[in-house]
Amino acid sequence: MHIQWYPGHMTKAMRMMQEVVKQVDCVIYVLDCRAISSCINPKFDDMIKDKPTLYILTKSDLVEQKDLKAWSEWFKSQGKAFVIADNISGRQRNQIIDKLKSINAQMLERYAQKGAKKSIRAMVVGVPNTGKSTLINCLCKDRRAMVGNRPGVTRGKQWVSLAEGIELLDTPGALPPAFEDQQKALHLAFIGSIKEDILHLDDLAIEIIKYCKENNKEAFCERYRLENIDEDMVKVFDDVAKNRGFLLGKKGYDYERTAKAIVSDIKNCKLGKIMFDKPE
Repeated sequence: MHIQWYPGHMTKAMRMMQEVVKQVDCVIYVLDCRAISSCINPKFDDMIKDKPTLYILTKSDLVEQKDLKAWSEWFKSQGKAFVIADNISGRQRNQIIDKLKSINAQMLERYAQKGAKKSIRAMVVGVPNTGKSTLINCLCKDRRAMVGNRPGVTRGKQWVSLAEGIELLDTPGALPPAFEDQQKALHLAFIGSIKEDILHLDDLAIEIIKYCKENNKEAFCERYRLENIDEDMVKVFDDVAKNRGFLLGKKGYDYERTAKAIVSDIKNCKLGKIMFDKPE
């Protein structure tokens, strides 16, 4: 299965970010905890360069804490500022604001010495569906940005202000123009960062079955009431369709509906708390 998706609005988004990055003091880089490596866009890294960067590891409630601990140690070893967030309770809000002030401390001190008070302007970046808008709404304590569990919800730049003297620029999610590592592309498809309309869902469902057979067999079997995951993918589809009631009368099983269900279940964590990427 080969995945490639880079629509025109992402090209425009990257051009906009490249223009506005000169106007911001720092960057908030949003990464989904389920696929941290896959969410890193080399084009963002080229654009950010020496800007102070705060990494927000979102959706932490969707992975096992023992797996997340390894990533925490990796970010610490690299000297990168980061905050682990679940984007649900908002209890990390103060921690994120404190970290933003910390990574901009030198800039704030320079202005303070001149007797001036400076707002922190931060650009929020990330691949689609990593939780950028949800994070901003959490920081704003209000619904300011459009939110959705699908890629491409944010299409234009949106500035929002916090009472703490911080301005946030929400930007559209953007993927790399090309995937050199198709495994990372698959992981992004698993977490819903790639639009389903461009994917062959039956092929993607097969990739999910293969992954679960090697890494998450018990949860997959429990979800679809299977005794085992057969080597024959057609048989697996038949068993899942039968147990979920996806039938076409005398015509047999509804494979299209079965594939959609498997893809939806992996995206919505119905197959367990899975972290697809581990620190190298």
